[in-house]
This record gives sequence, C-alpha cells and structure tokens, in this order.
Amino acid sequence: MTLRIATTQPAGSADARDNGLEARELMCQAAAMGARLIHFPEGFLSGYAKEQIADWDDVDWAAVRDELGKVAELAAELSVWVVLGSAHPLTPPHRPHNSLYVISDQGQITTRYDKRFCSNTEITRFYTPGFEPVVFDVDGYRFGCAICIEVNFPQLFAEYARLGVDCLLLSAWPVDSIFFLKAQAHAAINNYWLSLSVPDQSADLMRSAIIGPDGSQLVSVEVNAQPAVVTLNRDAPEFRIALNHARPWRAEADQGDIYHSRRVDDLRSADKTCA
Repeated sequence: MTLRIATTQPAGSADARDNGLEARELMCQAAAMGARLIHFPEGFLSGYAKEQIADWDDVDWAAVRDELGKVAELAAELSVWVVLGSAHPLTPPHRPHNSLYVISDQGQITTRYDKRFCSNTEITRFYTPGFEPVVFDVDGYRFGCAICIEVNFPQLFAEYARLGVDCLLLSAWPVDSIFFLKAQAHAAINNYWLSLSVPDQSADLMRSAIIGPDGSQLVSVEVNAQPAVVTLNRDAPEFRIALNHARPWRAEADQGDIYHSRRVDDLRSADKTCA
C-alpha cells in the first residue's frame, strides 16, 4: 500500500482571494502528479500575522471563508485531501487560532489543528492557542499536524509517534536556517516521514521538502516550481531499518520495561564513588 503526497511553497499575501486562487492552481498541479494529499504553509489562506497581517480587523473574513469553500469544492472534484494553513476566527473578542484545516477528498473539513505552542508575540498579540494533537487517516496512512515554532518542542513530535503517525505535516514560516535541520532530526528520531511546507518568502533559508523516516531529504520544491511529490511506501527497502527495526525498538525502549527488568542489586552499581 502506497500513498503519494505533495508539499508546496507558494508566496502568499494578505489577500485571501489571491491566496485561494494560488492554492487551487497548486492543487490541480499536485493532483495531475498523482498526489492524494496536498500540504500548504502556515497561515497561507488568510495571510500570516506579524509578517502580512498587522491587525485582524484588516482581514476580509468573508473572503477567507468563501475561498476555503472553493478549495473544499475543488478537493472533492479532484478527489484529494488538502491540509491548508490559515487563521481561524473565533467569537469576538477572542483572537483567532493559528490553524491547519484538514479537508477530505469529499470536500469536507474533517478536523482542524490549532497551534498549541505559540511564540511570545503570537500569544500576546495575535492568537488563541489550541490544546490537542490532531491525527487523521488517508488510504491507510496516518498523519499528524504541527506548526512552525512547535519544532522546538520535541515532546509534540514524540507524542505523534506514540499516536502512530506515518507522516507529520509541519507548516511553518521559519526565520532561521537551523529550522530545517530540526525538522530532519524529528523525522529521523521518530522514524516517520515529515512534510515541511514553507512560504516562498523563506526561500533564502530553505525550500519546502519531504523528509524520509531516516531523516534524508527526499524531494524539495524548486524556485517558482510546481509541488514536490513523494510516494509513501512502508515496504520501501531503503527505510526497512528505520521503519521495521528502529521505530518499534525505540517505542519499546521508551516504555522502559526492557531496562527495569535488567536492574541488578549490586553495591558496585549503587556506589557512584568506587573505582
């Protein structure tokens, strides 16, 4: 059983109409390449706060909802899943969530991931945090979601490994090049695929890419290019060690029983000062 997924690197803007149109163009390109799931950057549809949005009153929320609906309609037409970054408005005066909409191949919003670990500026000026992980399944593969600065909190990535994800979808607007190395490390440590989607404004730092469960970069989006597509395959021989040996062993080791069962009662072990 295999599954093709695509990551994107659109420029985006503060105009939801333009962003929605660009999203749909990329969806058509990805679908033509055989992708069943298309992944977009953080805050793409609505425009990203701090960088593109200075005040939520400047956002045309009606346009955001309308464009979201059009993306969902096209998802059904193309029979693809879409994971789309956008601010999600709450009831005033509450600030929006920084979210990823998960849109099914039936054109339905099946769930939404709300960023849990927001930056200081985000939490004090722009966003309301979320509090729950989100997983969903497509054609027998399980996905989890994370957003940007959450790359600095390894417990979130370990949590998704325990929840059985095959691929972590990380949408971001990174501000330093070390971000990519952190993403690779999470994929390699947790032995799952990781799709990284960043805006074209981050091109001087990194490209959107899909990383294998061994931490290797499999594909990346070239400058002003179509989406990058990878086939997820649990039986791929190059990932046999990562998926069939390292991942189950690390899960067992994390439980601790294999070590506790081998604890010994020995004075030379208990005495930390002996030679």
